[in-house]
Amino acid sequence: MKLHELRPDKGATKKRKRVGRGISAGQGKTAGRGTKGQGARRGGGKGPYFEGGQLPLVRRLPFKRGFTNIFRVEFQEVNLDDLTRVFDDGDTVAPDTLKAAGLIRKADQPVVILGRGDLAKKLTVKAHRFSTRAQEQIGQAGGSVEKLEMLLTGPHATVKKLRKEQIAALREQRTAQQD
Repeated sequence: MKLHELRPDKGATKKRKRVGRGISAGQGKTAGRGTKGQGARRGGGKGPYFEGGQLPLVRRLPFKRGFTNIFRVEFQEVNLDDLTRVFDDGDTVAPDTLKAAGLIRKADQPVVILGRGDLAKKLTVKAHRFSTRAQEQIGQAGGSVEKLEMLLTGPHATVKKLRKEQIAALREQRTAQQD
């Protein structure tokens, strides 16, 4: 085989479209550019994302793509093996005791108890959320589970459409629980 014998595969190439060569060609007269306007002119048209002077979408988006959900509730995670390691049999586990033990950072943020590990101690656990396995393990060990009501503030409160009086009542209830 010689260089002059090389040919592209069948169907790999097709003839280029010759625009502006009469009406029978299908792309005659305006050559597919429409009538008048910037796009119809020689050298017309702007860059690939020009939006008529409006700040283009790709420049409006933040540099990191996606968005941050302001209504997201961030839970502090505590696993059963952590509870076994830190607490004694018959203890009451609550957000303030978890903070004192160094298992969570903030006592006023919601806490979720997850089911990693095994629990052999009888504990009374108070948290905002529990995984199914964690609830089963605590129950099997002879302990009890108490779900705390979440205090909604900021955007969370507005999305739930709570009145100021309701939010104040929830705060009072929360402080009463902590005392």
